[in-house]
Amino acid sequence: MTLFADDDLTLNDFLGGRVRLWQPRGGYRAGVDPILLAACVPAKQGQSVLELGCGAGAAVLSLMARVPGLQAVGVELQAPYADLARRNAVENAARLEVIQADLTEMPPDLKQRQFDHVIANPPYYRTGAHSPSVDQGRSVALGGDTALDHWFDAAAKRLAPKGYLHMIQKADRLPEMLTSCSRRLGSIEVAPLSARSGRKTELVILRAKKGGRAAFQLHAPLILHAGERHEKDGESYTRHVSSVLRDGAALGCFPDR
Repeated sequence: MTLFADDDLTLNDFLGGRVRLWQPRGGYRAGVDPILLAACVPAKQGQSVLELGCGAGAAVLSLMARVPGLQAVGVELQAPYADLARRNAVENAARLEVIQADLTEMPPDLKQRQFDHVIANPPYYRTGAHSPSVDQGRSVALGGDTALDHWFDAAAKRLAPKGYLHMIQKADRLPEMLTSCSRRLGSIEVAPLSARSGRKTELVILRAKKGGRAAFQLHAPLILHAGERHEKDGESYTRHVSSVLRDGAALGCFPDR
């Protein structure tokens, strides 16, 4: 894949302009999901974070904007998106190290490092389980060849003791996620995300701890939009979710144990 030309990109604001992201016009473009993922992470200044499959950097750069002073690394398979993540780090004056690599074949120096937090927004669909895209980058982002189990294996190996993994994924893949945590991570918590009150859960955010032993917790659904249906043009996010997306507030879907 060739790198993106400037004419093929747009510059978009996230977190009310606190993060500015160069994105492809026709390729994979970040929505609210990576922002919600980043808002769940209880990172503190001076800690380290690794994002697996960072794309153009939406999640990790949003986390760095909310929590200054993080030591951050992003791993991205696709060279054009890794290049965009580096450009976006410069755009946001963020000290983000971006490594272009397959998460199953990380470079030796990265294999020697451990992190307080790992975050991931893996492809939502198994290969062949979604409509193909004419854009190769978007196809890989939506349904990559790397099994979900490999994402958990990579995360567990890179986490420091008592470090946390946060992952956002489709709700129907939760059984697969829980199986992948087995013998690797514990203290599992799941926060369901529902578009509106009374609607079925479409997405979940999973939190797991390296060496954790606490009992499994399934939290109440986080409702993203106000009202039972979409009744007018424009956004309808709840006040809390809007503060997360616009002001960089923490999501708070995982109460402190």
